[in-house]
Amino acid sequence: MSKFLDEFKAFAVKGNAVDMAVGVIIGGAFGKIVSSIVNDIIMPPIGWLIGGVNFSDLKATLPVNPLSESAEPVTINYGAFIQTTIDFIIIAFCVFLLVKGITSLANKASKKKEEEAAAAPPAPSKEEVLLTEIRDLLKKQ
Repeated sequence: MSKFLDEFKAFAVKGNAVDMAVGVIIGGAFGKIVSSIVNDIIMPPIGWLIGGVNFSDLKATLPVNPLSESAEPVTINYGAFIQTTIDFIIIAFCVFLLVKGITSLANKASKKKEEEAAAAPPAPSKEEVLLTEIRDLLKKQ
């Protein structure tokens, strides 16, 4: 049992697992923000433009089932699907922009490191310096 707990501790503390957990938590919060932007800012003007229709209220009611006429009517809520699709598109676009920005920053940082490495040639080793001195002495003779 102790070995199992040690393995779990090593997994939980490992950087990848912690990073993934933080990503999931931030992603959930980000999803709520984007849903609020879509529901409270973007969709009301679109609904107003198409005649005051709220997408969430759009649905198709199926006919009453002749075998169970007392049952509640069944609806296909395609408005909720449209709303969720718009949420997804906006979230995907925001994540795309975020990843593109991070990639751009990473590329700039790696280019800067490459330029620094290329600008400063490595110092010659002690052997190279000694051989250069011997060569210069031999030329003088």
